[in-house]
Amino acid sequence: MIVTIDGPAGSGKSSAARQLAKRLGFRFLDTGAMYRAVALAGKEQGVDWQDHSQLTRIALSLEIYLHDFHVFLDGRDVTDEIRTVEITQLTKHVADNPDTRRILVDAQRKLAQGLDVVTEGRDQATVAFPQAECKIFLTAGETVRAQRRFLDLTTRGERVTLESVLANQSRRDQEDEERVIGGLRMAPDSILVNTDGLTQDQVVETLEKLVRSKMPG
Repeated sequence: MIVTIDGPAGSGKSSAARQLAKRLGFRFLDTGAMYRAVALAGKEQGVDWQDHSQLTRIALSLEIYLHDFHVFLDGRDVTDEIRTVEITQLTKHVADNPDTRRILVDAQRKLAQGLDVVTEGRDQATVAFPQAECKIFLTAGETVRAQRRFLDLTTRGERVTLESVLANQSRRDQEDEERVIGGLRMAPDSILVNTDGLTQDQVVETLEKLVRSKMPG
């Protein structure tokens, strides 16, 4: 069974998807981390971000491995490195490149093949897994999302202001929505879940009920 969870930045989908996968005994697929890992590799290799072919070659050469909620890039644990503000901003170059998107979507499908999976991202229900048995679109108010992201970054030691986080989030929202391929869109058969006013446990409980209601038998 495939469960997709899509939504904008700061909606809490990564944390919720991780916990949901644990409760269900499913594999968790953090697709955003895959894009971030390519961005990190591009930065480290001094890629010309305007040269799409360079980025494509890098994406083809990498081994990205997701295990126990950790992200490994060519055998190195980059779980924390890919979550910085800098990598977040650079990831748009990977997401906007049609060839790298195709490479990563193909990789996502291979990772999920024959397994029970909770996968989260921007285009999981619309592009990567349109056949998914349960599709969820997770969202929250703009300010709520920015506050969550601010708390996450400051906890990691990043020096940011709530105002800068909100501005970056607004820019990302616009980029995600305007992206021609793999843009942020709610699939017609996705279930909308707004997490405003809900605790993390309440969100996960809501999602678990939705998934179980879609399970066969």
